[in-house]
Amino acid sequence: MLRQRVLGCGLTVPALGLGCMGMSEFYGAADEAESIAVIHRAIDLGLMLDTADMYGTGRNEELVGRAIRGRRDKIVLATKFGNVRGPNGEFLGVDGRPDYVRQACEASLKRLGIDVIDLYYQHRVDPKTPIEDTVGAMAELVRQGKVRYLGLSEAAPQTLRRAQAVHPIAALQTEYSLWSRDPEAEILPTCRELGVGFVAYSPLGRGFLTGRFRRPEDLPEDDWRRNHPRFAGDNFRRNLALADAVRDLAAEKGCTPAALALAWVSAQDPHIVAIPGTKHRRYFEENLAAAELSLSDADLRRLDEAFPPGVTAGERYHPQGMKAVNL
Repeated sequence: MLRQRVLGCGLTVPALGLGCMGMSEFYGAADEAESIAVIHRAIDLGLMLDTADMYGTGRNEELVGRAIRGRRDKIVLATKFGNVRGPNGEFLGVDGRPDYVRQACEASLKRLGIDVIDLYYQHRVDPKTPIEDTVGAMAELVRQGKVRYLGLSEAAPQTLRRAQAVHPIAALQTEYSLWSRDPEAEILPTCRELGVGFVAYSPLGRGFLTGRFRRPEDLPEDDWRRNHPRFAGDNFRRNLALADAVRDLAAEKGCTPAALALAWVSAQDPHIVAIPGTKHRRYFEENLAAAELSLSDADLRRLDEAFPPGVTAGERYHPQGMKAVNL
């Protein structure tokens, strides 16, 4: 049985979850039957499933809904709202208005085929709407029994404090891995102070830290990462040295680079849950091995030396994407 982690408000989940985004968009083509098989394996283990209404413009929620049908009570299900997309998938901005919160929740419940969302996140903070108004509307969903716990994604410490004053926040979700250590400065300390759990997305550096990609051409032609700053040109070549540091230590310990990178994330705090994404059973099983891997103080020091904060070449989003991050 996987070790359990307690997020805020007493929400207890395994230390590893499953990010479902890549099953519908961004990371190249996916096979629906294989994706559902991965979700079923996650359900067998009681993992938290993570999706959002923007992934595949709703298709990912529909996929997850089909996969959990008849097994809803065996998993913790998280989804998100706030990133608005048009009929052709175009990004239209962020919306945190109370009316939109209610509308988005109803739409997600319908696509997922469920009566209640376990953990409902605001995906990005809307700078035009006070966080108190957004979280107030989310809290009303809790009172109505449509949502059990509330979360924020990519929210700044001061935003989290203001939100927590309106309603308890169970989890803050932000990118966190060996090559994205920004949360260590302020976000993680704030979560600890407030008793808010932390959910790490992209804990494998969007797959880079697995060592599978040695050149940009190794990515599928329709893969969004081909245009990601950290996967481009000189940045890719410079970041290979970081991936190699993970690969070398993993070889010494007899584990995969993925398991090592995930074990590092889990070792940073007892209230962190990592949600690596995959659409292949093979990689899912590789990720699971992290749950059995213990890193020594010497291992952690070696990784810290190889990955000091800020060492990664390139921003974690293009400029437009960084504008949506509530710093």
